[in-house]
Amino acid sequence: MPSPDQAPRSGIRVLIADDHTMLRQGLRLLLEEESDVIVVGEARDGADALAMTHQLTPDVLLLDVAMPGLSGLDVARQLHDAKCPTRVIVVSAAVARAEVPRILKLGVRGIVAKESAIELLLKAVRAVHAGEYWVGREVVGDLVQAMGRRETRGGSKRPFGLTPRELEIVRLVAGGMSNKDIAQRCSVREDTVKHHLSSIFDKTGVSNRLELALFALHNSLVEPEA
Repeated sequence: MPSPDQAPRSGIRVLIADDHTMLRQGLRLLLEEESDVIVVGEARDGADALAMTHQLTPDVLLLDVAMPGLSGLDVARQLHDAKCPTRVIVVSAAVARAEVPRILKLGVRGIVAKESAIELLLKAVRAVHAGEYWVGREVVGDLVQAMGRRETRGGSKRPFGLTPRELEIVRLVAGGMSNKDIAQRCSVREDTVKHHLSSIFDKTGVSNRLELALFALHNSLVEPEA
């Protein structure tokens, strides 16, 4: 019978998926230095990542986007469709801000740049494991709870009490447009767009444009890109 100091460790179970062997192994060494993280395996491509996630059911999957065969986003989509409980963090060299809502709509809970320091990645892993969203360098917040508190506001014709103009601006924000672009598109002044956004934030309970885009997607105020 094993002694207490030989008992299995408990912690956040992480699977690493990346086609670069040295990166996987280096990341594993860094993660395993943390007392609350356990690396349960390494996947070298998308097919491996999918199979090992189903087999091992890690708490968190660190998923490279650009892998041979199935891409990271294809893997995320299939895991989401299968209602896999593993929470996915996409690790990518570069993600355009306008692409963030579409990626998170695939069930991805976090997006971290490859050049990020290990401390930042660890913060993301812990935040996502705790049920939050992580994008870039910070927590986005528990959007599911925020949306749950607001679902009863407004009627079906005016969801969350948003006016037709406000709904239009929500859709344009979710599409990645800047205030200047929205002003030109709607033939209004930029200050008017800012005024509408303040009202939208108040009605939906979000605090920034990214949260608004995610809120819109989760509440079917806008359809994600195919």
